[in-house]
Amino acid sequence: MGENGIETPVPMGAKPSGYRYVVLAMLVLAYTFNFLDRQILGILAKPIKDEFGLTDAQFGLMGGLAFALLYTTLAIPIAWLADRFSRVWIMTAALTLWSGFTALCGVVGSFGHLFMARMGVGIGEAGGVAPAYSLIADYFPKHQRARALAAYAFGIPLGTAAGTLVGGLLAVHYGWRTAFIAVGLLGVLLAPVFRLVMRDPPRGRADRAPGEPPIAPTPAAPLSQVVRLLAAKPSFWLLSLGAASSSVCGYGVAAWLPSFFMRSLGLTLAQTAWYYSGIAFLGGAVGIWMGGVMADRLGAKSKAGYPLTPAVAFLISVPCFLLAMNSGSLVGGQGGVLGGQASLALAFVIFLIPTGLNLTWLGPITAAVQHLAPAPMRTTASALFLLINNLLGIAVGLYYFGKVSDLLKPVFGAESLRWAIYTGMGFYLLAALLFFLASRRLDRDWVD
Repeated sequence: MGENGIETPVPMGAKPSGYRYVVLAMLVLAYTFNFLDRQILGILAKPIKDEFGLTDAQFGLMGGLAFALLYTTLAIPIAWLADRFSRVWIMTAALTLWSGFTALCGVVGSFGHLFMARMGVGIGEAGGVAPAYSLIADYFPKHQRARALAAYAFGIPLGTAAGTLVGGLLAVHYGWRTAFIAVGLLGVLLAPVFRLVMRDPPRGRADRAPGEPPIAPTPAAPLSQVVRLLAAKPSFWLLSLGAASSSVCGYGVAAWLPSFFMRSLGLTLAQTAWYYSGIAFLGGAVGIWMGGVMADRLGAKSKAGYPLTPAVAFLISVPCFLLAMNSGSLVGGQGGVLGGQASLALAFVIFLIPTGLNLTWLGPITAAVQHLAPAPMRTTASALFLLINNLLGIAVGLYYFGKVSDLLKPVFGAESLRWAIYTGMGFYLLAALLFFLASRRLDRDWVD
């Protein structure tokens, strides 16, 4: 340990070059648990709603606002600390905290207690992502960052699939409370392993070309300076609001699709666990990686390639998603309601396409945000980006679909959730527009 409790960074050459892939693997594992604990709520919606007598809107409020309120606001002061102290220690503490609160979700006695426990999960996860972005930027050079950040984002489909499958099967056999307790305790056990493996590199290490002298340490900038820098860059706002628009639909659909499969496809909880986990993992992993690879290649020619990659993906994904939700009509289904093994199989294949396309933004956009501020500001800049993205995406997304479903229930009955999801597709179109506008400003706001 160095002075003031700051971990002494690992100098260049202290670890072999392959160590950065070990770091990336550990960050992916931590992010997997991050999303596992976050997304497990979707597959457990029905048993939780049944026990506490909740409406769709109430469940959306608990799954969205309860988590996002402190998750987004606390991310800023935590990022301020991460720009000054050990990012590894901060992430270790965050992993322990969010996993512990996930386990506590399994012993609550009321809706209010569960709401508070989910707030606790959000407090822990506030320290889990922005420091990871900064670590990756210091381990991987500029021309590989979009791919590295895309690889990190594999934690999203892995965590979503694991949360859906493990949570659903545990709920079927042992109850929804056991599902929370089991996955939460696993995360607590991972935390000390994470701390032992991870090392904090010098900030800005990967920004220099081979053979250049080491970059002199630069003091972290005050929060007000980071805010002023980003506020003056239109591309930051366009990227952040574009990501937020996509996340309204992305987080909302991910949370509500299990309920849609049970209500409209007639699947059981166990069947939904297998069905949706396969879609989330296969579609998500391919889409995230392709987004990172394409952005690195296109971005080498023009920085506009970073936001244009997901913009095009969103435009393609919307009709694909609508087709997937109505694929039963292609095999003789009644009224567009999926039924039978043929329509289920067809829906599975088509759902893979928009699931992948809708996650292509993660590598390109997070990489672009890393280049809107110098190295000493990156963690705080990432946290400000995540504040906008998640406060709107998580808090609004989950509640929006639940509330619209409740409003449409008198008209559409059990199919109200289907129509609520239809209305949400407009957020993907808005995201595409905002990313297109960002592509026209990014080159002027870029920091090499």
